[in-house]
Amino acid sequence: MPKQLHVNLFEMNCVSHIVHGLWVHPDNNRHRFNDLDYWTELAQLLEHGEFDGVFLADVIGAYDGFRDGVDTALREAVQIPSNDPLLVIPAMAAVTRHLGFGVTFSTTYEPPFAFARRMSTLDHLTKGRVGWNIVTSYLPNAARNFGHADEVAHDHRYEIADEYLDVLYKLWEGSWDDDAVIVDRANRVYTDPAKVRYIHHHGTHFRVAGPHLTQPSPQRTPVLYQATGSRAGIAFAGRHAEVVFTGGATQADVRANIAAMRVAAVAQERDPAGIKFVVQAGIIVAKDSDAVAAKLDAYRRLLSVEGKLVHAMSKVDYTRYPRDTPLAQVPGADPSRWARLALAGGTAVTVGDVLDALAGFDEDRFFVAGTPEIVADAIERWLDEDGIDGINLRQYLSFETARDFIELVIPELRRRGRYRDGYVPGETLRERLFGAGHARLPADHHGARYRDPGALSHPAAPLRLVEAAPLQANARMQS
Repeated sequence: MPKQLHVNLFEMNCVSHIVHGLWVHPDNNRHRFNDLDYWTELAQLLEHGEFDGVFLADVIGAYDGFRDGVDTALREAVQIPSNDPLLVIPAMAAVTRHLGFGVTFSTTYEPPFAFARRMSTLDHLTKGRVGWNIVTSYLPNAARNFGHADEVAHDHRYEIADEYLDVLYKLWEGSWDDDAVIVDRANRVYTDPAKVRYIHHHGTHFRVAGPHLTQPSPQRTPVLYQATGSRAGIAFAGRHAEVVFTGGATQADVRANIAAMRVAAVAQERDPAGIKFVVQAGIIVAKDSDAVAAKLDAYRRLLSVEGKLVHAMSKVDYTRYPRDTPLAQVPGADPSRWARLALAGGTAVTVGDVLDALAGFDEDRFFVAGTPEIVADAIERWLDEDGIDGINLRQYLSFETARDFIELVIPELRRRGRYRDGYVPGETLRERLFGAGHARLPADHHGARYRDPGALSHPAAPLRLVEAAPLQANARMQS
């Protein structure tokens, strides 16, 4: 059987998420993000297309590094205004039966006990269709919003996150036995007290007594997603992640990134097949080449260079320099960041080259524009040659991007055996990814150790950093 594609729609509870400037397009619905109808309509559309899920990114700070403030971000609506992503999931779940939900939440600034209850609640309300994208928050403004003078050091954030996950596993996996809830009306006993326990976590960063306030949910622990590229992040993902967002400029980069992550999983005594790999993909499709060209032209005319500079937290405002200015003469410019332009052009890079690159799409290995056959050919290469398992579909217009993929690409993928023929009734999100009977964390996963009540009182071994180079991927752009 050929490998079938897993697909999430890449979303965020805001106006401008990744492709900045297109919110002004008359057919775009981004301005409706405050309306519940937007989210229920989207959920029903994605379920009609039998997507794996909708993946909700998030940040808890403003992009205020460009031009020393938040003004440009506000004008361009670059992830501000934005709303809490967790709150739209129950509404989407209420109008669907199968669609999965991945949601982003940071481990750095809010305590684990309350978050554990929120996620268990969502797992109940969705009947096991929820996953969590684990992030540690990289924006300096996020740190200032929670009382810190500056951003928490990168590797220290992962140390905090590692203990954070241990607390959650103890609550989700160990605090309640599977058969603790008995609903014995005759004897007026809802829960058997002998089968619920405190966790008594006393760690470096957290002290949590427990017990967990929520009875066991279908998955207990939600599906664990992570985007990473650093040495600490690789080790963390090797211990915790079930789905990793990766990437790479070339096929060799992508395959090397996947291999490095599998090595990290083995170092944590996990089956390396227990991790799926997903990339952010840009797909623009139409019925014929003329329609594809027209769509590309319409999108390119609306792209915002300033929005891209805001999102990149650029310390350099390239728009203030004449186009023929050599990059070497721009104070603060990082030539290595634009090395690919020099390699492509064979000449010294100018400000104009940089602006032209910013004015284009992210036309990397995982971008394709074409007819359904051309798009399906590219997806098959990604699956077979790069070794990925799925995509986060980057949106250009809501709901056009998803609708085009559903109406034009999915039928072609199905003809090739690359897309499911239907949902499996009652399956959890983890079962959709890993197969029937795999609703819970696998036994070799770090979190499964806390199913033994005796493990609750034993601290986990410190996270070991594996010897690995940083991955060739931009994890930040997955946020």
